[in-house]
Amino acid sequence: MDPNNSFAFRKLLSIYNCIFLFTYLATQTVSQHPKFKSCEPKNCGAGPNISYPFWLPQEQESFCGYPNFMLNCSDKGAVLAISNDVYIIKNISYANNSLLVANAAVYEESCPTPLHNINLDRTPFTISPGYTNISFFYNCTSKPKDNYSLYNLSCATNSTHYSFVGFHLEEIEMRSNYSLNSCHDFANAPIHTCEDIGSLLGENYREVLKMGFLMNWTAHNCSTCERSGGRCGFENNEFICFCRDRPRPKSCDAGTSLNVGRKVAIGLGASIGTLVIMLIAFFFWYRRKKRQYESIFSRSIKSVPSSKAHTEKRSSYNGAHLFSYEELEEATNNFDKTRELGDGGFGTVYYGKLPDGLEVAVKRLYENNYKRLEQFLNEVDILTPLRHQNLVLLHGCTSRDSRELLLVYQYIPNGTLADHLHGERAMPGALPWSTRMNIAVETACALAFLHASDIVHRDVKTSNILLDNNFCVKVADFGLSRLFPTDVTHVSTAPQGTPGYVDPEYHQCYQLTDKSDVYSFGVVLIELISSMPAVDISRHRHEINLSTMAINKIQSNSLNELVDPSLGFESDYAARKMIRAVAELAFQCLQNAKELRPSMEKVLEILKEIQSRDYNAEKAVDINSPSDDVGLLKSGPIPPSPDTVTVTWISTSSTPHASV
Repeated sequence: MDPNNSFAFRKLLSIYNCIFLFTYLATQTVSQHPKFKSCEPKNCGAGPNISYPFWLPQEQESFCGYPNFMLNCSDKGAVLAISNDVYIIKNISYANNSLLVANAAVYEESCPTPLHNINLDRTPFTISPGYTNISFFYNCTSKPKDNYSLYNLSCATNSTHYSFVGFHLEEIEMRSNYSLNSCHDFANAPIHTCEDIGSLLGENYREVLKMGFLMNWTAHNCSTCERSGGRCGFENNEFICFCRDRPRPKSCDAGTSLNVGRKVAIGLGASIGTLVIMLIAFFFWYRRKKRQYESIFSRSIKSVPSSKAHTEKRSSYNGAHLFSYEELEEATNNFDKTRELGDGGFGTVYYGKLPDGLEVAVKRLYENNYKRLEQFLNEVDILTPLRHQNLVLLHGCTSRDSRELLLVYQYIPNGTLADHLHGERAMPGALPWSTRMNIAVETACALAFLHASDIVHRDVKTSNILLDNNFCVKVADFGLSRLFPTDVTHVSTAPQGTPGYVDPEYHQCYQLTDKSDVYSFGVVLIELISSMPAVDISRHRHEINLSTMAINKIQSNSLNELVDPSLGFESDYAARKMIRAVAELAFQCLQNAKELRPSMEKVLEILKEIQSRDYNAEKAVDINSPSDDVGLLKSGPIPPSPDTVTVTWISTSSTPHASV
């Protein structure tokens, strides 16, 4: 190990030991009684806090609440079971002993209607004043002649039986001379009484029921215990106050509260001391690393008199041509705002023209700091030795002694793939499927080349895929890239990247592999198919992330709803076959577990095979075949990997710029 790195490692290890010791002592100082700890308020996701008299069996012990107040967590939040129905907890007011609930049945997709009357007998709950019942009638052999305050339930009605909803059972029978005995089932549901409830019900009874209704409960008052610093519970059929040191009948006494306060103060002091030590240690580590990087950079650049631009231009850093600041300032017309091409993750990009007529894109990095220098070095180190027809070319950079750190790239005139799919250059039909297929192949080729060179891009997205006038690909923006060793499987890093493209496994364990690029490329493939952005908050909340939306569409055999209509999916046989195959490949790339994703080399191989297939011959075979195999997604789920691995899905993402 390098002596400097070894020294830094030993220092960091010492700091970690100190932090651990302080944290352990602070924890021991403010030790808590197990039952006090067990009854800490919990919640189900973003829902209300759950505490006495309620309790969650998955998170808390039964003594934290009353037996009849048990709640459960579901995908819709906390729920309460009453009789044969389940009610979603929308809000809890512990001050007023009330909770707002809605019948979970009305959230069902097929026919959202309550099936039973709410029965609060032998429960601690009552419905608050100000609510009235609406009645649901099911499977009636006839319907009332007078439709006063009646609304049809089309989802529960067929050619022989009727279902409807309305107010006031007695009034329905009296006004319409109608016998409710003709209905097989009926159920009442409480709703809030307001002037326009009738019109609301007619427009959308489901939304009216989703508003819920208020219930009150009866239980032992908890305020005295809570004010004394305790947590309420119910054990051995009696109320009990769990204090930090031990359980008590009603409240935690003053002596204990004082003792606990003293302990908390000691623990807080220890925590603040730990924080100060961490900040001091980080400050010295930061300064040392900054000097180390500056020293490395200085030694790597030949000694150049900064006042002589022609001498600086003849110099180089790691093979990259060194430009003078003045030369690039002139090329960009003093970094004129009208020449801005876009904002990258670490700087603004400008159009420039050198004295010899060469058009360039000049990236001007943001504020001068250690992180900026690190990204500058990273991009130069990675791009300088790389030469590939689908990677943007780095012409050079300025020296560290220059007024600003600038990177000079080849200028790509036709914008980014994002511009053409859903940006300012997007036009229906302007980017046919054959062109999109070629873009996919060339992008995969560039990424496979990077991975073969032990480089992970880390920020693959359509705004980093540049297009020339012939729509040939140039992959750009290596500010986040990292060289990864060949003898390890991952490199731990801080979370970086662009929302909508980031490997979900990377967010969970902060482990970086080449499969992170594969996941991001899967999102790019879906963008090519759909012409939709990776993230769009105007879409339905379950479809804000394009990857989630695509997975749902593919798994439900609804690919046609995802495809850009201008691609001829319904009319062009070859396009339809290729789009289906690319969607299958994207599905494989978007697997949550990185082990189930193909390598970039395999992705490239599959894309080339899809592109080169003779679809005219296949079409002739399909016409003569009794079954059309183009129904790949309609006949069953797509195999989620090249080896047709069966996967159980678990639902679980820099700013774009125009040139580099």
